[in-house]
Amino acid sequence: MTPSQPRLALHVVPFSHPCLAVSAALERLGLEYETVELASGRHAEEVERIYGEGRRTVPGLLVDEDPVHGTVAIFARLAELYPDSGLYPEETVAAIRKAEEGLIEDLQQSGRVLVFGALHFRPESMGTFAGFGALDPAGVDFAIKTLRATWRYIDITAERVHATLQALPGQLDAVDALLAAGAIGGEAPTAADFQIGSSLRVLAQIGDIRPLLEGRPAAAATTAWFDRGSGDIPAGAFPAGWTPAAQA
Repeated sequence: MTPSQPRLALHVVPFSHPCLAVSAALERLGLEYETVELASGRHAEEVERIYGEGRRTVPGLLVDEDPVHGTVAIFARLAELYPDSGLYPEETVAAIRKAEEGLIEDLQQSGRVLVFGALHFRPESMGTFAGFGALDPAGVDFAIKTLRATWRYIDITAERVHATLQALPGQLDAVDALLAAGAIGGEAPTAADFQIGSSLRVLAQIGDIRPLLEGRPAAAATTAWFDRGSGDIPAGAFPAGWTPAAQA
């Protein structure tokens, strides 16, 4: 850690795409930080203890023991600490801030709902996210128990999965518009690149979703600053007719 750098501790849970957005930005900025991995499903109380009442999700970043909670707040703090980071370029800052007020949160929620929604129908695929491949029967039993708890914790229902699928094309249209405006997709990543790219990356690991991305400008954002990841939920996970048709 350089003498001028504050001490950074990033609280995460495994396989979280918002946490990935922050860790990728910290690494891109060349900052040293400690990763504190919390247990999924049991992390809410610990997060609330550290970051304050009502704050029960990750990521959270301690900056010299000062708690900063949530991706938008963390990126704003990083830009404050490192104004030359390029996270909010002057020419596109308004578009990025507007995206942070709606689209970015919507995509993060879509990633959560649709990944765990698809895994409900294909629990054997949970192992791919940890690089293990498809789970054996004992592993599937464990995955089913985990997914039931996750659905309760995130408040996922079949109706919510269906509604989220219907909203996704509009969200991808908004990503394409940001690309056209130059707010993402440039030579250097902005705060929106990290936040949007991490969500698209996890969505692209769902076979039913990949056709919605293919052929769109947004497809390039899935791997621009992230690897593809090992997660793979084969197409056909969602019931027939739930996934909107891809663009012609």
